[in-house]
Amino acid sequence: MAEKTGFIAWLIDTVKTVFWALVIAGIFRTLFFQPFWIPSGSMKDTLLIGDFLFVNKMAYGYSYASCPSIRIQGLGIDIGADDFCGFIEDREDRIFGSDPERGDIVVFRHPVDGRDFIKRLIGVPGDRIQMVDGVLQINDVPVQVEPAGVFTETMAPQGPLGLRPQCANGPVGSGASCEKNRAIETLPNGVSHAILDIGPRPTDNTGVFTVPEGQFFFMGDNRDNSTDSRVSPAANGVGFVERKDIVGRADRVMFSSAGRSMFAFWTWRSDRFLTALD
Repeated sequence: MAEKTGFIAWLIDTVKTVFWALVIAGIFRTLFFQPFWIPSGSMKDTLLIGDFLFVNKMAYGYSYASCPSIRIQGLGIDIGADDFCGFIEDREDRIFGSDPERGDIVVFRHPVDGRDFIKRLIGVPGDRIQMVDGVLQINDVPVQVEPAGVFTETMAPQGPLGLRPQCANGPVGSGASCEKNRAIETLPNGVSHAILDIGPRPTDNTGVFTVPEGQFFFMGDNRDNSTDSRVSPAANGVGFVERKDIVGRADRVMFSSAGRSMFAFWTWRSDRFLTALD
């Protein structure tokens, strides 16, 4: 009898420990940092498929989007931030809020399906944004773009999704060198970053987007392989992103793996560990 009582006491203590550990982890993830894996190549070469980072939720304050989201496709689990904190989703203001700055790398919730996206902030409220022959125009002024060589990678499946890169010298066969033209783009506030180009695409020339109050315009650094604000949600794009849908800022790559699994240690990119993001 004493043994059974001891086992029950141990079980209760274990359940309590796990419960409070989950509570603490949930609070930490809600208020401070959210882990984020890079699943696609839309931010190359700033971010590569398989990069792992923590999103700084303190950078812009808190909204419903700061609440955790849990998506595990293999188990059919799809719990969004609106499921946890939908009761405050309609609030336009952010607690301890501040707006992101042009050039920041930002994680936000897609305005329609709620998935987490990561892109670079290009347009702030009141801006006029346009692409003309592949060159970004902000408030009718072309940004400075300087050639910076060629970005090269191997044509092969990348990451857990097995995505294959797009190439300026393509199509190329498996194992061949896949090239993209690389340039350094400098935004009006002095923020410089690399962008990639693979040739003429429909989004190289757009109409003028006037960013509404309380909303933002985002683009991927891999300009020809990015689902972003250049295309509306109705056409499977992103469109403008509301302030309340912003999750946080990406500041540093913590870990990186080029393989299908983080446990494949021979594919780890040690040169990217703890790398600050521009």
